[in-house]
Amino acid sequence: MITTAIFPGKYIQGFGAAGQLASEMAILGSNALVICSPSIYDKVLPGLKEGILSKIKADFEKFGRECCDDEITRVSAIVRERKSDLIVGFGGGKTLDLAKAVADRFGIPSIMVPTIASTDAPCSALSVIYTPEGVFSRVELYTHNPNVVLVDTEIIINAPVRFLVSGMGDALSTWFEAESCRASFATNTAGGKGTMTAYALAKLCFDTLMEYGETAKLAAERKAVIPAFERIVEANTLLSGLGFESGGLAAAHSIHNGLTKIRETAGCYHGEKVAFGTLASLHMNGHSAEMIDRVYSFCESVGLPTTFADLGIIKITDEQLMEVAQAACADTESMSNEPMRIEPRMVMDALKAADQTGKARKKN
Repeated sequence: MITTAIFPGKYIQGFGAAGQLASEMAILGSNALVICSPSIYDKVLPGLKEGILSKIKADFEKFGRECCDDEITRVSAIVRERKSDLIVGFGGGKTLDLAKAVADRFGIPSIMVPTIASTDAPCSALSVIYTPEGVFSRVELYTHNPNVVLVDTEIIINAPVRFLVSGMGDALSTWFEAESCRASFATNTAGGKGTMTAYALAKLCFDTLMEYGETAKLAAERKAVIPAFERIVEANTLLSGLGFESGGLAAAHSIHNGLTKIRETAGCYHGEKVAFGTLASLHMNGHSAEMIDRVYSFCESVGLPTTFADLGIIKITDEQLMEVAQAACADTESMSNEPMRIEPRMVMDALKAADQTGKARKKN
């Protein structure tokens, strides 16, 4: 059996870490293109431009708001025209995915500067590509991870708290899915079986959430960067990223994808739906009452959804639930990484149990 793990070249995190961006850019290239989300371009970049331009030649471009083929083509033309030898993505997950896509097409280094801690996208060697209208199209896999991931918690703390909580929901699935992949000897995103390191980091991700999640959320509500907040940002970004890519995905993310079939969930973030998928997977896999209570208690403490109503679903029929379950069990989904064969009826029943448990706990 061959095990495989992949990692970003360097991970930097801390209050004011963006001050190191210019130096990191100068190490990797001489003519950079910095792709920024519109809000970062207008509000954050002006304070960094002078320092960047004192170290390296650079051009700055606003992201077109959707990581789609048209935007990849547009930005690629700029890279070709200006002969850029380094790509910097500065913003949310779609901005970073666009930057990774362009860097891969030219075979040049990349630096990711996430501005929210709601996703593990910054560390990964893949992008989710959408249509110009924002409809999912495909996932692209790349030959290597970003060269640098730089996380400035001074920027992260000023994002809405819901992003941080959603990131915890996404990270919550990491250990459970990695354990399913380990039990089933499933192949991870890196193309091999998971390493001891990957599984250990996935467990550390879970332990960090349980110990520091609620404190970090409370601190974020007062925009206080304390060690608990730093630990959760790292769990959401680095530990979750390493865990999912080198450990593997399973039921929770498949259920998330199924839930997108329900129109009412469109207003929920990715991590919020993944968290509910994790709760359903606990029921489906027969986890202990103690573990189920622990995970529900965590979700309740930070404000992650535990019922259909929390996802915006007021009424749902068995036919709709079966549609969700069938989508989650599609051949292309990671549900097949579970250590037993999962049938749609099992997923439907687990979703009902997850919702009913959440409702019963709200009454107590």
